[in-house]
Amino acid sequence: MAGRAGRTFTRAMSTHASPVPGPVRPSPSTPTPTSPSPAPTSARSRSAPPPGVRAVVAVLAAVLAGAVLLTAPVPASAARPAGGDPAVPTAPTAPARFTGRAFDTCDAPSLAVMKAWRSSPYGAVGIYFGGRGRGCPVQRELNPAWVASAHAMGWRLLPLFVGSQAPCVLSPAKRPFAIGSSPWSQGTREGGEAVRAARALGLDASSPLYLDIEAYRSGDARCAATTLSFVRAWNREVRRLGYVPGFYSSVDTGVRDIEAQRRAGTEDLPAVMWFARWSGRPGLYSESVLHPEAWMPHGRIHQYRGNVAESYGGHRLLIDRNAMDAPVARVTTATG
Repeated sequence: MAGRAGRTFTRAMSTHASPVPGPVRPSPSTPTPTSPSPAPTSARSRSAPPPGVRAVVAVLAAVLAGAVLLTAPVPASAARPAGGDPAVPTAPTAPARFTGRAFDTCDAPSLAVMKAWRSSPYGAVGIYFGGRGRGCPVQRELNPAWVASAHAMGWRLLPLFVGSQAPCVLSPAKRPFAIGSSPWSQGTREGGEAVRAARALGLDASSPLYLDIEAYRSGDARCAATTLSFVRAWNREVRRLGYVPGFYSSVDTGVRDIEAQRRAGTEDLPAVMWFARWSGRPGLYSESVLHPEAWMPHGRIHQYRGNVAESYGGHRLLIDRNAMDAPVARVTTATG
C-alpha cells in the first residue's frame, strides 16, 4: 500500500453481519493437523490442581513460554495497558462483512467524488484514518460527517492505520517511523491510538482496524522479531478494546512471517489478512503463501494491482485495486 493507497473482484457484492472467525477456522470436514489454530488469548477454565502441582506447572510454563517464541515474547509489564485508555465495550456486536471489489487511495475523496463513483464496480473503500506513518496525514475530507455520508451512500469502509514500521522497512519514506526499542509497549500504545481515532470518526466497536506494515527486508530475523512483537501488541490492544485487528502487508515479508507464526500457534495474530501481491488478477482464495484454510472464511483481502488511474462520473482517482471477503466498519450514525 506504500502508505499511499490499494485493491478488484468479479464476484457479486453483498453486505451483511456475520461473526468473524480467528485466523484459522478449518471446517470440521477438512481438518488441518499441520496448521494449528492459535490459542485463544483468554485463559481456559480448568479444575484447580493441588498447590504442589500448581507450583511445578507454573515453573514449567514459565520455561516453555520463553522457549516457544523467542522472537517476540510478551513482556509481563505489558499485560495491562496504562490508565486513561478507552473503556472496553461490554457487549460488542458481530462485525459486518462485504464481498466484492474495493479500492483505496491516499486522500479520502470528496463526497461529490464518492457519489460519482457509485457508478463504479467498487462497493468498499479504504480510508487512512490514523497513524504517524500515513503518506497523506492531513485528510481534509475525512471527518465524522464524511464517514456517515459515505456509508449512507452505500459505501462500505475499510479503516487503515499506518503507524510505526519495521526497522528494516524498504521504503525510504517510511524509515523515520521505524519501531523503537520497546516494540510491545509501542504497539500497545498505538493500538489504543487507533481505537481512539476510529471512535472519533464514528467507527463503532466491532469494526475492523487494518494495521498497514509496509514491505521490509526479507531474511532479517531481528527486524522480523521486532515487527512481530509490535504487531501482536497492537492486535491485542485493539481486540481488548472491542475492535477487530486486521493486517496489511506484502506477501513476501509481513504476510509470510505472520503465516509462519500462525502455523506455529502464536497468539495475538490478526483476525483478517489483507495481502499485497500485485499479480494483476484477483487471487483471494489461491494465494500460495497462505494455507488454503487460513483466514477463512470471511477474513481475506487481496490487493492485486496498485497505482491505477480510473475515472467514473467525470472524476479521476489514482487507486489500488482489491478483491475482498472480509469485515467492514460499523458506523455509529449514518444520514439518509
